[in-house]
Order: sequence, then C-alpha cells, then structure tokens
Amino acid sequence: MEKLKILIPTDFSVQAEYAYLMVKKLEEKVPVEIHFLHVLAVPDTITMDENGKIETCGDISVSSIQSQKDIAVRKLESLKTLYGNAIHTHFALGKITNTITSYAEKNSFDLIVMGTKGAWGIKEKLSGSETQMIARVSKTPLLSLMCDRSDLVIENILLVHDFSVPKFENLGLLHKLIKAFNTKTHLLQIISNQTEAEKEALLQLMDKFANLNYITNYEKHTLNDNDIENGVIHFNQMKEMDVVCIGTHGKGGLFHKSATEKLINHLFKPIISYHLNQ
Repeated sequence: MEKLKILIPTDFSVQAEYAYLMVKKLEEKVPVEIHFLHVLAVPDTITMDENGKIETCGDISVSSIQSQKDIAVRKLESLKTLYGNAIHTHFALGKITNTITSYAEKNSFDLIVMGTKGAWGIKEKLSGSETQMIARVSKTPLLSLMCDRSDLVIENILLVHDFSVPKFENLGLLHKLIKAFNTKTHLLQIISNQTEAEKEALLQLMDKFANLNYITNYEKHTLNDNDIENGVIHFNQMKEMDVVCIGTHGKGGLFHKSATEKLINHLFKPIISYHLNQ
C-alpha cells in the first residue's frame, strides 16, 4: 500500500504526543511517513531564507529570533532521540495557521494530525482552537483528537453528511482507512421533523451517495435532533463510533457557526475533517 505522508504540527506539548500516538496506531495497518513541523509565530516583517538566515525589520532583533529558533531546533532533534531517526523534523517562521496549511499543501501531505485542547465559552467565541482554524482553511484533510487514543480499535467510522444532493466527494483518505482497517462506514444525517416518506427518500439518496463514492460496507442512519453537534454526540451515545468523519465548507467565525469546528472543540473522539466539493 502507498505510504501516507503525515504532518504533525508540534508545540512540544502533550497534545502533540497524542497526535504522534494516533499516527503510530495508523501505522499498524498503513505505511506512514511522519513529519513534525514547529512554527515559531512571528510578524510578517521577520523572514527566513532557504539557508536558515533570519532577517528582521523593526524593533525585533535577529539574535532574539535566532535564540528562539535554536531552542526549537534542539527540541525537534530531541524528538528523533525519542521516536527514532525515521521521523522528519522541520522548522518554519510565520503565522501558525497559514504556515501549517501552506506547508502541507506545498509538500503534498495526505493528512495533518493534531492534538487539541479544545475550546469552550469565551475562548471559542473570540479565537477558537488552532486546530479548528486549521480545519477551516486547510485543503489537506485533518485528523484531530483531544486525548491519548493509542488503544483505539478502528472498526466503525461515522460519516456525517447532508445526503440530500448526492455527489462525489474527496474521500480518498477515508477509503484508505476503510481498506486498511476493514471498517464499516455509518452514514448519518441529522434531520428535523421529517415525515416517514421523507426519511425513506433520504435513505435512498444515501444509497446513491454510497454508490457515487464507492462505499460498499455501510449502514444508513437518520437522527432527529436540534443541530448537527448534538446529533453526533447523541448518536455516539447510542452507537459507539471509533472515528467521526465530517466535511466543512471552510466557513466559520463570529457570525457563522461551523458544526465541524464545534465538534473539533467539544467531541472527545478522533475527527477527520475535509473540505467539501463546492
């Protein structure tokens, strides 16, 4: 099987450790190539060329940034001591979200894996988690998790979607996991006050979606709930899923509540987010 090229953004926290352990779980079934990336958050006035030379303009000294870079590089090297020389490590300067997403796209990664602390209350309203922001803008699929999932057995994947207009979606990563782990896919749509006839029509549209996207081993589900986030949580309480897969239109922020981003911040399950075809 072709290797999965995986990027783990790291701030050297326990959340990054969770991401690595999740990747090692994937490696039990799928060949992987693991890359760690540390981004030092700096203004646009600070740059670094291909040779690692740092230039600044303004009040920030080159020596100050160089000192922070040296510390980060030593920590990256310590990851090789911890995890072995098979991993790859990288250092970059810039805005964290933009640098991670552009690095992943430029270097053709199949997947970004990030641990997250989540976000609730005022923090979520004002900024949200960095992982949430990555999910919003990244063209590369993102796997996020809040805790150690090294004991995870991937047998059931929940695909949350609006099946009312079936079409082909970018589910390449999902297919690789299905093939590797021999999983069953559970198709779920959260509904509101639909008649039995409408539900039956929706279930038929799910079959059409599955056919268009080459999904064969699957079950179909609908659930009446207030919103997608609560529906997914309640469905998981009734039927234990191992991984949740959900698409995003890449919208979010103060005036637009993304169900995908809310789940990333609140659900204690590994979540694969991907950009829906427009």
